[in-house]
Amino acid sequence: MIQTIRVTSTNEKEDLLGSGLLSEIKKSLRINSFKKIRTSKIYRLEGVTKIQAKKIAEKLFCESINQKYSINKNITNGQSRILEIAYKPGVMNPQVASIIKSAKDLGINLLAADSSIQYSFYGKLTKEKVVQIISRLKFFNPLIEHVVKKEPKTLVIKGEAGKTEIILIRTMSDEELMILSKDRLFLNRQELKVIQNYFKKIKRDPTDCEVEILAQTWSEHSGHKTFKAKLIVDGKEKKPLIERIKKEALKHKKHIVSAFVDNSGVMDFYDGWAICGKAETHNSPSAIEPYGGAMTGSGGVFRDIVATGKGAKTIVSTDIFCLAPYDMPSSLLPAGCLTPHYILKRVITAVRDYGNRMGIPTNNGSLHFHKDFRAKPTVLVGAYGILPKKIAKIGRPKKGDAIVSIGGRVGRDGIHGATFSSGEMTERTISVNAHAVQIGNAIEEKRMFDAILEARDQHLIRAIQDSGGGGLSSAVGEIGQQTGVTVHLENERLKYQGLNPWEIWLSESQERMILAIQKNKLKAFINICKKYNVETTVLGKFDGSKKLNVYYKKEKVCDLDMKFLHHGLPQRTMIAKKPNRHSGKRSASRIDSGQARMTAPSTQKEWISVLKKVLSHGNVCSKEPIVRLYDHSVQGTNALQPFSGEKLDGPNDAVVIRPLLNKPYGMIVSHGLNPVLNNIDPYWGSVWAGVEAISNYVAVGGNYKDASLINNYIWPFPDEESLWSLDKSVDAVCDFMKALKIPVISGKDSLSSTYRGADGTVIKIPPVLCISVFGKIKDVSKTVSSDFKKENSTIVLVGKMDYEKMSGSVYFDVLSVDLVGQKASDLRGRIPKVDLRLLPKVLTRINKGIQKNKILSCHDISEGGLITAIFEMCVGGNIGADLHLGWWRGNDLDSSEVKRPDYILFNETTGCFLVEVENEKTAKQLFSDIPYFILGTTQKNQQIRVINKKQQLFTTGLQPLKNAWQKPMRKIFL
Repeated sequence: MIQTIRVTSTNEKEDLLGSGLLSEIKKSLRINSFKKIRTSKIYRLEGVTKIQAKKIAEKLFCESINQKYSINKNITNGQSRILEIAYKPGVMNPQVASIIKSAKDLGINLLAADSSIQYSFYGKLTKEKVVQIISRLKFFNPLIEHVVKKEPKTLVIKGEAGKTEIILIRTMSDEELMILSKDRLFLNRQELKVIQNYFKKIKRDPTDCEVEILAQTWSEHSGHKTFKAKLIVDGKEKKPLIERIKKEALKHKKHIVSAFVDNSGVMDFYDGWAICGKAETHNSPSAIEPYGGAMTGSGGVFRDIVATGKGAKTIVSTDIFCLAPYDMPSSLLPAGCLTPHYILKRVITAVRDYGNRMGIPTNNGSLHFHKDFRAKPTVLVGAYGILPKKIAKIGRPKKGDAIVSIGGRVGRDGIHGATFSSGEMTERTISVNAHAVQIGNAIEEKRMFDAILEARDQHLIRAIQDSGGGGLSSAVGEIGQQTGVTVHLENERLKYQGLNPWEIWLSESQERMILAIQKNKLKAFINICKKYNVETTVLGKFDGSKKLNVYYKKEKVCDLDMKFLHHGLPQRTMIAKKPNRHSGKRSASRIDSGQARMTAPSTQKEWISVLKKVLSHGNVCSKEPIVRLYDHSVQGTNALQPFSGEKLDGPNDAVVIRPLLNKPYGMIVSHGLNPVLNNIDPYWGSVWAGVEAISNYVAVGGNYKDASLINNYIWPFPDEESLWSLDKSVDAVCDFMKALKIPVISGKDSLSSTYRGADGTVIKIPPVLCISVFGKIKDVSKTVSSDFKKENSTIVLVGKMDYEKMSGSVYFDVLSVDLVGQKASDLRGRIPKVDLRLLPKVLTRINKGIQKNKILSCHDISEGGLITAIFEMCVGGNIGADLHLGWWRGNDLDSSEVKRPDYILFNETTGCFLVEVENEKTAKQLFSDIPYFILGTTQKNQQIRVINKKQQLFTTGLQPLKNAWQKPMRKIFL
């Protein structure tokens, strides 16, 4: 029998979920026909009496001070409609395991449990209005959730495992091979033929498990086939992309502990410690279920950190999202795509829920908007950790070690995640690949991490691997490829019965790790896991066979040579060609004349209006309402928070943490990207990304020579033109490393961000290169924030600005100057270029000025340009600024020759800085051998005044600008 417990607040004003949903409905759907929404939590318990249910309700579910409960009856009354939303049977409900465990602690053994949410609507609400709310607002996802229409008879999911299927691949025609691949394997004809010939050679046909294993291991997601391919670029042969990156990176080994071989890159820290970093995308699952996609993205990259060396502690979380504009009309969405507003809110909520619940601070990130992310968003999450340097290199299992699976149980969620993430998106993806959706359980992962770190400190772990993309197939296959393994799938812990063997093997159910444990240490390891309530099972052993032997009970479902599995994938030869097309109608000469005709604002009113538009642009506006959702100080390590200043609302360029609380040592984390510039010029756009990332790092006090890089490429599907732009981007990263003599030590590619609709619609995302930077600083007190510190200080522009290049700027965007639609070659050279030869000297001068305490505040220039950086510094300091563009003081001769003040104020040349110093004399002492320009002074009055050649362009109060800057995200998240 099932006992149903309902819990709700005794105070309607405390029902935040209900009042929040009501506000969203009124705002988004303009439905005002009802008064309120009450929510109740529903818990269903199977296998207990009503008395036992009462005990559980009072001890676990209901806080008597401000909540009430009912058993087997409704808890609200007077409503016009009731709607109950629950996870579909078989979808992992994160609360269930905690319910069962907590009930057991009370001496009550549950047969099964489930939870859901009930919405009670009050007012004039018809059934049609309820349907409208469900279909348009999308406050639940029908892929993983459903409307409960009647009480379930049982919560237990039963089933029998299906028989292993033999795939008659040896006799298949080429056409039949491609049918096999569609929607399942995502392999090309050449790869399928290699597999076919392998099985012809060994004179048997493969099992379904073997075919699925090969598809996962050879997927773009796991195999990085494009980055390893031979390239023919514009008719000339070039080295593979990954080979070029590694070759240049490994020239700069000063701080490298481990690069390109483990789950994250590792660099040297202080006093026998090392720090590590990794960033990972979850674009495809987030496109069809943004909450589960982003949540499991965070969980997965956290596990990458813990699975580094023999175990690291995760200490920082980051999130970078590229989405369509949040106010874009739904009518512009292609078939099978979710609304940008819904995706934005859900990915933010997901990162909040996972990081906060695990106690990992999310303290660095950014949001970027462009209409061509409307079909497939970019959801990039990162994490950083710390571990003893002596165990920071990748562990290797030995023959006889046990294969131990720990953490969450296995279900059908996430099956084909690695393969479907490697393919283009279509209008069918959201339904055909719904099984790839996963829901994370942060509490499960937290317990598992605690157990791993204790086992690490007791020297019980030989090797460790995350069971993420590809599930056991990837984790066991990778960790055991040198030795060979024997696995017994019937030993794996399941969420429910009825999974086929290949499904157990491929499932990407979250919060799981695979470890190699010596037999004589196995008991001690299992006891630690029991201490933290972490489930374990021994799946098999590393057997020395050099083969992948997988059994389900007595049946052998896989028998593959490790060499063929991991090295049999044929290397592709791919052709890249420079784009040669017009997507617009204007000629190059008309572009030039169009730019010339575009005049700067001529009145104070026009200047202020344009400035407000720039500050309220999605790529510039304040993200504080989002950041405040994250617990960015949970571990007590923050030395420099995301926001600082008098009112704690001035944004900083990077985060500084103190990972060892009894030491002054700091770790700095920053990043940079600009998809708009990559769309125009992939080389200089990629240089811009790297320079912005390192500028953010240096602006808070870091020495760029003590930093390492992570590069993530999120690109359209690599046709000839997209591959050409990817090649240019990799060239830029290599040149960036060469200029600064610092290495990339980790990275990832995701090359499937193209949408192809049945109606012929093709949407490619703007190419995304995100460069993340992390490194060390010996004393966190030698850092600065971006907020102006006092009145009458001198404001200095440091670095060489490219004043004539404005393409891709926010300024051009708000004025609807659209140059992106033109032939790519017409635009090349029109985005701001950075002098890479000068850059190291500029970065060094900024760092030395901060270390000498001569720089009071510092902010780099990026989206929104110089005036945006000035404004943000004023916001933090809660003071104003007087700027004089035409008073030449300093040694930047170029600035005195610029005729257009708008090309100074809104210019986005990165690698340039605004610094606050005591006076002009200090500026000359610090920057005499690099370009610098005295811009003006800070002022007590909270206003910004700009003068050009003795003529006032505009004066405006700080507060009206601040209102425009803060409004967009406050409107969505407050």
